[in-house]
Amino acid sequence: MEVYLWAFVVGGLICVIGQILLDVAKLTPAHVMSILVVSGAVLSGLGLYEPLIDFAGAGATVPITSFGNSLTKGALSEAERTGLVGIITGIFEVTSAGISAAIIFGFIAALLFKPKG
Repeated sequence: MEVYLWAFVVGGLICVIGQILLDVAKLTPAHVMSILVVSGAVLSGLGLYEPLIDFAGAGATVPITSFGNSLTKGALSEAERTGLVGIITGIFEVTSAGISAAIIFGFIAALLFKPKG
């Protein structure tokens, strides 16, 4: 039960930060999304995101900050294995399934539903 509580709290706090940036800072959703992705990447680069995942589980892996974590993990692991070129290839290798799924499901949703004009 405690695991679910911490997942809810941590995931909720990440969302609260995003909502505060939208409401108080008057940033656009694109700016907030970029800030959260970069925050996840920075925390991952500093070695702080993995302990957060261990602590909060889905509360840290579901929000968009986890995408930044995935980008950084992929880049660092491939750079270690293959060198400088691995930075770019690692980013694509680790995140390609998620990006492909988003494009495919977005396309299917666009075919199935009509937007309001």
